[in-house]
Amino acid sequence: MRIKLAIATSETDYSEHLSSYISQHYSDIMDVIVCSTSNSLDDALAHHKFDAALLEQSFIFEATEADLRVITLPLVLIGDTEEDTKPILELKGIRKYQRISSIVADLFEHLAKISKHSRNLISGKANITAFWSPSGGVGKTAVALAYAIRKSAEARQVLYLNLETFSSVPAYFYESGKSISTVFEMLESDEGDIKMIIRSICKQDQSVGVSYFCKPENFDDMHTLSADNIAELTSGCAGITEELVIDMSCACDWKARKIFELADQIMIVTDPSVTSEVKLLQFISQHNVFESISEKLTIIANKGAATEKVNDNAILHLPLITSNDPMEVCKMLSLSFEDI
Repeated sequence: MRIKLAIATSETDYSEHLSSYISQHYSDIMDVIVCSTSNSLDDALAHHKFDAALLEQSFIFEATEADLRVITLPLVLIGDTEEDTKPILELKGIRKYQRISSIVADLFEHLAKISKHSRNLISGKANITAFWSPSGGVGKTAVALAYAIRKSAEARQVLYLNLETFSSVPAYFYESGKSISTVFEMLESDEGDIKMIIRSICKQDQSVGVSYFCKPENFDDMHTLSADNIAELTSGCAGITEELVIDMSCACDWKARKIFELADQIMIVTDPSVTSEVKLLQFISQHNVFESISEKLTIIANKGAATEKVNDNAILHLPLITSNDPMEVCKMLSLSFEDI
């Protein structure tokens, strides 16, 4: 879906800055028309239908109801004065003077809520890599993020999706934005465009180039997701990036099996502990899931583990890295993924 957007404001410097940013970062999905006068807006509305419009208040006052009907989502650009903050025609507003990335995120969120979306489970263009372990504490998240960082260094668009029971995201990324619970709510309501809401709330860490989501608002938000919800979430994320890295919980339930099914490759992480080795051997020897995923499986022996090759599956040995900075550990581990 391509989004046709009109920007109508008399502040030409502002509109040029806004339209340039959108054209630079969202040219794959957005077409922008800028109007600096009421006459130019009238002409645009006479010849085009728009999915959304960011409208300065004076332009709205001069527009007719018929004009506004060709805009699916008219939004008011709200300024800083008291007069600017008054509601107009019960239209939704977006604050004008904030980071442009936040303006675009708000725009996508508003559009997502009124748009219909396909529920076909198509993985999109992304390569999906799932990281899982039958044992906790093996460094699975650090390894998953190391892989994500490596792919980002290869100039790939990377989205990291944390599906742990309790999220590790705050330990690695700065959290300031809307929670992934916003996506969960849309999944449960069966309304709106999932890809668009995902695009609206994911953030990017500039130091490593990896996009991510802020943690769920509470434990139950993750706990209550169904296998179908997980499949749709995975599909939606895969539709907006080139590499989707999924950091799974240690459970091997129906939700995990659905991710295994959708993943292009699966990394099982282990460490030198006896507990980790025992649980991995149980999974390999006693669980029928192992046989179904074996062909796309790689064993990651983390923290200097001497784990031997399992059947014909590839194995990657990672060194033990000691640091009080979790992200520094990930960056150092990422060097081990150069050949994968």
